[in-house]
This record gives sequence, structure tokens and C-alpha cells, in this order.
Amino acid sequence: MDQERLVGKLVRPALQALDYDLVRVQLSTQGDLRLQIMAERSDRLEMTVEDCATISRNISTLLDAEDPISEAYTLEISSPGIDRPLVRLNDYERFAGLEARIECRLLVLDRKNFSGILKGTDGTNVLIDVDGELYEIPFTQIYRAKLTLTDELIAAYQNANKRQKVLR
Repeated sequence: MDQERLVGKLVRPALQALDYDLVRVQLSTQGDLRLQIMAERSDRLEMTVEDCATISRNISTLLDAEDPISEAYTLEISSPGIDRPLVRLNDYERFAGLEARIECRLLVLDRKNFSGILKGTDGTNVLIDVDGELYEIPFTQIYRAKLTLTDELIAAYQNANKRQKVLR
């Protein structure tokens, strides 16, 4: 099992106990070793600096005890941000209607890159409308994907935050 998967397996239950969801674990080996744990609140409210500090304190203790990475590294806790990566199949359902960029591992229908409007999934494939043409991309072939920063995304983000503040 690679180190990112091992760390994910270790921290996911701890994050869930704190009411956070794991978005991504990324180990960067360029320069100094850096372990990024990207998380979001389970209630989908906006992440705060205090949220990241809470996660950092709890995860640091767990990682020190389990020691899944033998070399020295810097732990970085972050939120996904507004133009977040799409890493789970349900992300494509959750953000349907918004613009995204998808990069594939191999050619899918004679191309590797797709930019367009997410249309959800059909269970195992991600659906994306690129200039009026609907593409079905096998989720397992997606190398990297993220939302595109657009006026529509900013408006959706602001509206969600306003609704959440009213509910608090």
C-alpha cells in the first residue's frame, strides 16, 4: 500500500470522529517532503483556520503514534477551496451544473482533456458536456479534475455560504 493510501486509511476515521470528511491526501516530494491532508466539514460549512488547527492537532498526534512516513515531513492541513479538486465519484454529482476540467490517464474518445459543464454520473462514468456534446468518462480513467473558477462558481459558493449562515 502506498504512503498516501496508508495515511488516508489512518486519518479518515479520526477526521470523521471530528465531523470532517477527507478530500485528499497528497505527499509532495519536490524539495522538502510535505504531507497535505485536504479536508472539509461534514456539514459543508466553510472551513476556518480553527478547523484546520483542530485537525492538525488531532492528526499530528495520530501520525506521530502510527509513523506511516519514516522520513521527516511537514504536515499541511487545507480546505479544498472554491476551485476544488474532484476526487470522489460523488463529487461529480454534488457539483453537477458547474464547469470543470478533467484530465485522463489514457485517451478517452481520442482525447485526454475535457473542459465543460458537469452533468453528474451514470454510476461508474462521469458525464461532462463539452460544447454541447455529452462525454462519458470512466471514473477510473480520471487522473486529475477540478472545478473551474467562473462567475457561476463564485455565485454558487457565495449563495451556499449565505444559506449556511442563516441556518446557524
